[in-house]
Amino acid sequence: MRNLKLTVSYDGTRFVGWQRQGEGKSIQGLLEAAFMELEGASCTVHGAGRTDAGVHASGQVASVRVTFMHDVKTITRALNAQLPKEIRVTAVEDVGSEFHARFSAVKKTYRYLIFNGPVVGPFINRFVWHVREPLDKTAMVIAAQQLLGTHDFNVFKSAGNDPSTTIRTLLHSDISEAQATLTDAHVQKLLVYEVSGDGFLHHMVRAIVGTLVDVGLGRRQANSISELLNGLPRSAAGPTAPSSGLLLFRVDY
Repeated sequence: MRNLKLTVSYDGTRFVGWQRQGEGKSIQGLLEAAFMELEGASCTVHGAGRTDAGVHASGQVASVRVTFMHDVKTITRALNAQLPKEIRVTAVEDVGSEFHARFSAVKKTYRYLIFNGPVVGPFINRFVWHVREPLDKTAMVIAAQQLLGTHDFNVFKSAGNDPSTTIRTLLHSDISEAQATLTDAHVQKLLVYEVSGDGFLHHMVRAIVGTLVDVGLGRRQANSISELLNGLPRSAAGPTAPSSGLLLFRVDY
């Protein structure tokens, strides 16, 4: 039995998310269908993060056990020939039998893109949250810094989701400005929230971003964020930001 590590990039707009669902097309399901053509039998593809419907990835990692012996370049070409163009396998590696895309991960990094302006261009609108009202970036940076460290992030988990613990450690939490130049006529100014941690609760990053935008809009004070990290209920934080702006950027092992 052979263990493969995949690096996968995708535009999640029209998919139901990473995980197989009863209905709709998932990233996991489409990868498994592509592998069936190579393996001649079903196999399970495990992802590092179960991204939700509409969420994107540039550095999703997956692992799968197979028996065929094609070289990794051939596997990469064969998978991409089977997959829709919104999903690309960018690398395939042979790894040891102990490797598991989800359980071997030690850190994940997400990015969330906010376009803050009156009109968002058509080339990036599927990959951002369009916030029209002016945002106070300085206040948002101050708020984001208060999330660093080990805390109870219960206030940022989705309702009805009950993990064994809501304690998580964030190693990086910051907001920066960026530009997306897609044509000479469209230079888009973006706010980028980047966050790294040892693990994330369901909808945690999107709930954090919704709360940071509340700060940027003046609806709550920047220094009030630390008060939320005491096991408060979800209703105490801001709204859940749209899935369109979220990107699983990198997974470290």
